[in-house]
Amino acid sequence: MLVYILFSVLAVAAVLLASSTRIVRQFERGIVFRFGRVRPQVRGPGLAVLLPVADRMQKVNMQIVTMPVPAQDGITRDNVTVRVDAVVYFKVIDPVLAAVTVQDYQFAVGQTAQTSLRSIIGKSDLDDLLSNRERLNQGLEMMIDSPALEWGIHIDRVEIKDVALPESMKRSMSRQAEAERERRARVISADGELQASHKLAEAARTMSDTPAALQLRLLETVVEVAAEKNSTLVLPFPVELLRFLENATGNRFVTGPEGHGTVTEQVNDVTGRERLS
Repeated sequence: MLVYILFSVLAVAAVLLASSTRIVRQFERGIVFRFGRVRPQVRGPGLAVLLPVADRMQKVNMQIVTMPVPAQDGITRDNVTVRVDAVVYFKVIDPVLAAVTVQDYQFAVGQTAQTSLRSIIGKSDLDDLLSNRERLNQGLEMMIDSPALEWGIHIDRVEIKDVALPESMKRSMSRQAEAERERRARVISADGELQASHKLAEAARTMSDTPAALQLRLLETVVEVAAEKNSTLVLPFPVELLRFLENATGNRFVTGPEGHGTVTEQVNDVTGRERLS
């Protein structure tokens, strides 16, 4: 009979010991409630012993949580309808506040992230959403982190993942980009023609001061044309050469409208005097 009572006591003690011990993993912290009141001491990783019947433990995960924010429809400040989604990275820094202050801190952070994202959309322009996301991410992080600190939550980072635009807006932006590229091409072409005109004017002034330079340029043109092995060679006749011949021989040459020698007429001074007489 005594042995039976001893075994019964040992069995009850084993059951109580098993029910009063908890294992806290490395990435968790244990919050102990004794008769409904939270204990200030947080149980760390390892074996935690509780008072039977009096204590209850709630484990809080201290890992970084990755929470996708559902896509939110909104109208930007410049009246463009967009659909934006994001992702929030957060972790618990105060397990007591996270367990006591808010009923479900993950749901609370998710709702705050959605409302903050819609607010950011309404305050931003379309160009900011597409090209200035770093600043928007920082602003969104501050908006979510402000109430989350009261819950013992720290927002590690917030990132806007995608900005969906209507098809009509995509076509308009494509036409705008094409027109901008065409404008730049025309400006570059006009600038090249302006620089070329300056160089040509400078070359013309140099050739006018040195007539021999025009002859050298003529010979270079002949060499370039001859390199093509064409059957017909068109050779322009410069006016300066006609003037040189006129001064040397005393003959008078009649030039065409384009400045090239077309018709020549030789008049002798003596014959001219006879005609006049």
